[in-house]
Amino acid sequence: MTLEEPGRVVLLTASHRVAPGLLSWPAWQTLRAADRVLCADPGHPQLPYLREAGVEVEIADPEARELVEACAGGRTVVVLPSGEGDRRLTDGLARLAGSGRVAMPDLELLPGSYDLPGARLLDLVQVMDRIRRECPWSSQQTHKGLAKYALEEAYELVEAVEEGDRDELREELGDVLLQVVFHARIAEEDSEEPFSVDDVAGTIVEKLIHRHPHVFGDERAETPAEVKEHWLRQKAAEKQRDSVTEGIPLGQPALALAAKLASRARIASLDVPLPSGEGVGYRLLALAAAAEADGTDPEAALRAAARAYRDAIRAAEKS
Repeated sequence: MTLEEPGRVVLLTASHRVAPGLLSWPAWQTLRAADRVLCADPGHPQLPYLREAGVEVEIADPEARELVEACAGGRTVVVLPSGEGDRRLTDGLARLAGSGRVAMPDLELLPGSYDLPGARLLDLVQVMDRIRRECPWSSQQTHKGLAKYALEEAYELVEAVEEGDRDELREELGDVLLQVVFHARIAEEDSEEPFSVDDVAGTIVEKLIHRHPHVFGDERAETPAEVKEHWLRQKAAEKQRDSVTEGIPLGQPALALAAKLASRARIASLDVPLPSGEGVGYRLLALAAAAEADGTDPEAALRAAARAYRDAIRAAEKS
């Protein structure tokens, strides 16, 4: 090893969504083998854990040239960037490398930890918490006041699905997710029965596991129909309902309501004749039941026909 050897600079990054100290094995190897470990932020969340592990960290904020000189002789210097990144340092290193007049050390970006799938949900929860505390409008909202927005966002999501617009679909899924997180944040403030978004997630996780014994248990399901049977059987055991119609929201669109009732009766093998009567309502009921039995969603079918009608109206307006 000679003094002319330029050495190595390692920028060790870590996700703020992963608990401090939970670093990858290559990160720990690099930290222990480094000649120097530098950090400009004395409050960096990793520092207590590194020091507990016996890694000496210097609180220093070197200029790019100083860092290059610190690597001379083949030394390895690890830098812990701040949460915002050290743009001044990285830009300085880029300028020195571009000048061609400096023997640059090897530059390496080493991720010490990675986001797990779903990690950005933590950001959403954090942002929602701040908005709830600091926004004059959001801080005054209630479950009842927000209910109409949940309905609107659900309809907009359905429209994005039916239109096949991927950008709109991603955005509308986010809007629906926002409603869930918003309601959960409001629920934390309830004086009698508070719950959090973690409680919401925990509840649905437990429900999914319980209603999929063919995935998490010993039962078998080879077809979608058998899966649905498992789901309904587990649901009936959980709810202990007296009627297959219980739990069907009567406030949903009428065609969807009719189809849902027909579906419940069919799955339960109940031979219930459709009520007869005068008027368009009974004819629509019969059409909805027939569509459901044929595997067609009458609500979606009518929306598709309505969109075609809309397009025809627009074409007539232009002619």
